[in-house]
Amino acid sequence: MTEINTASKRSKKHLFSLLPFALFLGLFLGTGIILTLQGVDFAFYQLPASIAIIPAIILSIIIGKLLTKTTVDKQIEQFIRGAGHNNITTMCVIYLLAGAFAVVAKSTGSVDASVQLGLAIFPDYLLLPGLFLVAAFLSTAMGSSMGTIAAISPVALGFIDSASLDAALVAGCLISGAIFGDNLSIISDTTIAATRSQGAEMKDKFKVNFKFAIPAAVICLILFTLLGSEVNNTVNSEAAISGLIPYVVILVLALIGVNVFVVLIFGIILAATIGMLNNNYQLSEWLTDITAGFSNMQDIFILSLFIGGLSELVRQQGGLAALTRFIENIARKLIPNNDKRAAGLGVAGLAFIVNFFTANNTVSIIVSGDTAKNIAEKGELSPAESASLLDIFSCINQGLLPYGAQILLLGASLQVSPLAIASYAFYPMVLFFVASYAFWHLTKKQAI
Repeated sequence: MTEINTASKRSKKHLFSLLPFALFLGLFLGTGIILTLQGVDFAFYQLPASIAIIPAIILSIIIGKLLTKTTVDKQIEQFIRGAGHNNITTMCVIYLLAGAFAVVAKSTGSVDASVQLGLAIFPDYLLLPGLFLVAAFLSTAMGSSMGTIAAISPVALGFIDSASLDAALVAGCLISGAIFGDNLSIISDTTIAATRSQGAEMKDKFKVNFKFAIPAAVICLILFTLLGSEVNNTVNSEAAISGLIPYVVILVLALIGVNVFVVLIFGIILAATIGMLNNNYQLSEWLTDITAGFSNMQDIFILSLFIGGLSELVRQQGGLAALTRFIENIARKLIPNNDKRAAGLGVAGLAFIVNFFTANNTVSIIVSGDTAKNIAEKGELSPAESASLLDIFSCINQGLLPYGAQILLLGASLQVSPLAIASYAFYPMVLFFVASYAFWHLTKKQAI
């Protein structure tokens, strides 16, 4: 009995070292709530996550000194070791290259070509499912749900203004397609964070994710077809089909297993080459766009370094191990006879809950990555499965949050309530049930 009480006290002591994460989430969420009540636009994005985490790092060092009697110099050494971890460094470089590719592709006309050519394919009576598919393709190609929404919203607004379309329903199509690609894309920052944190190959994660995403997308297409009506669809069909080439090429290269660094660098060069041939794209513009793409990733780059360092501090203090045991215990109580299912529930629940507080699916994956990996390894989940669950359930939550950046941007662009948009965000809703059922079915053979 004494040993049990001692172990319990030790576990509580280690859980105390998780307070810095609570402080980070509290600052991030609290600032967003206060600014929302004050009527500030994009309230949850006024305090950069890379700034909100600094007090948490300071608190972690103080806790480390109190709990482990470790010197400040030693803890800073641990922090730097965590920030410089191979996974963190790799993730950060991929962020930079993905950001550069996104900006170069947009500047050379690939984004506009994708939207215009995509919409020109669909007949007037299939406009809503067409919008969903175009948003899904563009988001998969760009790796950015925000970039997709920004590109398609003006076109969608034209349809809303010229026909009796429900703006919230159109917004639901766009957020659904954007979340599909954000979750599935091999250059999405969520995919990068999920695969690197779990030690998974991108093509393996894509294959697992694909099994969940496609059935959900098909169900959504049926829903949007049934809810749609005929609209006069006039778009510019003269966009150069060559604009699609960079997206198609990088997707194919990634799926056949080419190194992601090679894929992205080749994509940047290919997009620029096509732009130079078709649109008189200049070398000076290319260099400027690459720099702009790097700058766009600054916040997530710095946050990744800081999260890596903070996670190492908390790990050294026993916090991550204690959190892993806590989540495992809850999952095993809910699913007592199947370790793999319990691990899946733990990883999915962790991603979903953390994203609720951060309102940023990439941040939630980075924050929960180490804990999710520990849970997955003990439950014998493959790296691809745990990466897929992390990505799926963080994106599901992100697509339904009325205070998430995607829905806020759509609300501002289409002049519709964020709550109304969330009510038509069918893809995240359907994906929740499809992914839950599919994972439950795949692991049924392990039930005792």
